[in-house]
Amino acid sequence: MTYRPAPRDIRASDSERDRVVTLLGEAAADGRLTPAEHVDRVERAYQARTLGELASLTTDLAGPGAQPIQLDGRRAVAGIFGRDSRSGCWVVPESLPVVAVFGEVELDIREALLQSSRIIIYATVILGTLHLIVPDGVVVEMTGTALLTRRVTRTVRLPGAPSGSGRGGRQPGDQPVIELRTAGIGGTIKVTAPKRPRRLGGLRRGGLAG
Repeated sequence: MTYRPAPRDIRASDSERDRVVTLLGEAAADGRLTPAEHVDRVERAYQARTLGELASLTTDLAGPGAQPIQLDGRRAVAGIFGRDSRSGCWVVPESLPVVAVFGEVELDIREALLQSSRIIIYATVILGTLHLIVPDGVVVEMTGTALLTRRVTRTVRLPGAPSGSGRGGRQPGDQPVIELRTAGIGGTIKVTAPKRPRRLGGLRRGGLAG
């Protein structure tokens, strides 16, 4: 079996440290941190080696949805007669159960950290809506059985993280794949992905001489 580090044990990057330092600065500016506390936490942020060490610096400053580093320990994302979502800098495990029953789930992985080059989302959709938003460079495969369920793939111009933002268990050169393995009745499954560059005569527009 391939070893996958726990989300809190994943090595932190400079961009993730910067996220935490930004929130610390906001907390110092509005009085939630004293100047001494701010200096201490900023020093610890730049010395942090893992996401867990970073996340511990802001737990008392913002709610779960506003945390700059989200290490959500819940096993499933569930929109049951309501709405649930994941977005921002969160860790996508190798397999993720999702339930949308008379409710809505949105998974935005544009800034997420992928623990594997192949992610399987086990989606149960019963008269609900599942919306998956992916960055450039991520392939989505839709499998499984869904009766009377509408499947929509939208291509739009997506701002956000550049291609290859998800990391975790990936190796350089891998093209990440998300398999959306669904079982459901009714509802909607929607995937939003970036537009691909148009080609003219085998060349991208703007690449023609003259």
